[in-house]
Amino acid sequence: MINNGFARVAAATPSLKVADCAYNTKVIISLINKAAEDRVSAIVFPEMCVTGYTCGDLFHQSLLLDECENSVKEIINCSQSKDIIIIINIPVRVSNRLYNSSAVICNGAMKGLVPKTYLPNYNEFYDMRWFSPSSELNAKTVRYAEQEVPVGTDLLFNAPMMTFGVEVCEDLWTPIPPSSYAALYGAEVIFNTSASNETTGKHAYRRSLVNQQSARCICGYVYASAGHGESTTDVVFSGSCLIAENGTILRESERFSLESHITISDIDIEALRRDRMHNTSFTTSHLPIKDLSFRTIDIQTKATAIEKIERHISPQPFVPTNDAKLDERCDEIFSIQINGLAKRIQHIGLRNVVLGVSGGLDSTLALLVIAKAFDKLSIPRENIIGITMPGFGTTDRTYNNATALMQSMGITSVEISIREASMQHFSDIGHNPDLHDITYENTQARERTQILMDYANKINGLVIGTGDLSELALGWCTYNGDHMSMYAVNTGVPKTLVKTLVAWVARTQMDDISRPILEDVINTPVSPELLPADENGDIAQKTEDVVGPYILHDFFLYYVLRFGFSPGKIYFLAQHAFDGEYPNEIILKWLRTFFRRFFTQQFKRSCLPDGPKVGSVNLSPRGDWRMPSDASFDIWMKELDTLK
Repeated sequence: MINNGFARVAAATPSLKVADCAYNTKVIISLINKAAEDRVSAIVFPEMCVTGYTCGDLFHQSLLLDECENSVKEIINCSQSKDIIIIINIPVRVSNRLYNSSAVICNGAMKGLVPKTYLPNYNEFYDMRWFSPSSELNAKTVRYAEQEVPVGTDLLFNAPMMTFGVEVCEDLWTPIPPSSYAALYGAEVIFNTSASNETTGKHAYRRSLVNQQSARCICGYVYASAGHGESTTDVVFSGSCLIAENGTILRESERFSLESHITISDIDIEALRRDRMHNTSFTTSHLPIKDLSFRTIDIQTKATAIEKIERHISPQPFVPTNDAKLDERCDEIFSIQINGLAKRIQHIGLRNVVLGVSGGLDSTLALLVIAKAFDKLSIPRENIIGITMPGFGTTDRTYNNATALMQSMGITSVEISIREASMQHFSDIGHNPDLHDITYENTQARERTQILMDYANKINGLVIGTGDLSELALGWCTYNGDHMSMYAVNTGVPKTLVKTLVAWVARTQMDDISRPILEDVINTPVSPELLPADENGDIAQKTEDVVGPYILHDFFLYYVLRFGFSPGKIYFLAQHAFDGEYPNEIILKWLRTFFRRFFTQQFKRSCLPDGPKVGSVNLSPRGDWRMPSDASFDIWMKELDTLK
């Protein structure tokens, strides 16, 4: 897969002159040349880009139509030496009718013509004055530019990197756009040749249409609209170009530019194919028109390697980068956690919960969720029993943060040291306490869980788990230790998002006493604190030194679960996302660690306690992730061995 599943596409708006086909063609060809230099696979131009969309009654002048056809021949000739698919929109005469049609050109040939289905006849647009709708077209081929060309709305184009369809402007604005059927029958990318004028508020609606259609059709959507040079007698065109992928705007142009411009991005075709395969609702079996069919036209092009992706790859795919979206997302996730716990408490009929409070990120987020759930249920916070369980690795920093936070939040605080019980257990099983191995660590983790469970029985309460999604993915938890609880509120939240959520709660919902405590928790190194502190009393056992940076593992986790990508594809994406932050050898080292731990630790995930799903990625064995605990990971490791 030379391009790692990506197809580079472009939407271009030429600055043109109305009814000057020769001038417009030169501009179009210059943009094609520029796109070819940038290794674009397919480029789309606006509606009537050769003649200008605002020609009006000039569309019925035979001289203009002849000049347009001659100009198209130039563009076809240009394509002979360019490994690029060109989509332009032109007026085409068929059986004494004129059709607003989009032409697909490649390798010195016109591969097909797709006529406009829906013609506007309102306000400033009167397409029906000059053009006929596709429903009046009876021909399957048409003679144009000295070639016999397939014509119809039933055309799909199969290129090496993608299968695509074409629709024209107004088609998108209808209840069921033609692209909906094209997508169901195999089109992975839709190109729209458009001329949409600007009025107040229209751009936001148009942008929403493009974005939503890409989401509904699980496709890429490439939209090019008319711009500078069109007549401004009654309306103004902004040259809006948009590229969307499955509900996300990848790139968009600046509007109202006086110059010609190209908007380029890479669409992840592999990701789209995975989502379509995964989504069983995406099928033609329920179509109202049972006899609908499409003709497929093969297009041969060479796939050239893409060295740098023309799109943003977020290093933290679980965390929104936009501040407004971040607030909205955090509020939604926090509410899901709160309501999940509230329902469980109501159902069981208990009014007490028990939580191990360590002063770390995970237990802090769990405590915040519990407190808000109790407030919502009008249960006194005193019924929340926070237990600190100092062990051999507990530091003053985490201990003080734990006790201060419990006090500031008004919950009941209990301290039970695990040191003496752990030493007794070492003696019972004949373990040398000076040997700081896995037995030494897990003894403490299981002792803490036993205390929580037994204390919950004592007060008729519920043990709330603190483990997060990242720890579950890596198996970074003690089996039947912190691995187990009676309800796990963080089970769907990855570590990078845990940190973000605690910071958001501190900023938006906490008082001046609790806020600085939470801020220090955020800045404390992640650690289970199961090994003794260093000579300065600071945390010696840092999780990320052992298993790797969570920001990398969360990145790997997202693309493994969300899209099922191979190690090679994930490595390729990580190189772009973490360029300048992590060298390739470090990314590859921890990617190997991720896959090894992800496969070997499935047995821990196979018996998880209940917990709320908060996003598209989750590891519940009852719903989102069903994997045998003894699945071989040889093929993944073999691919990793080929990477460098």
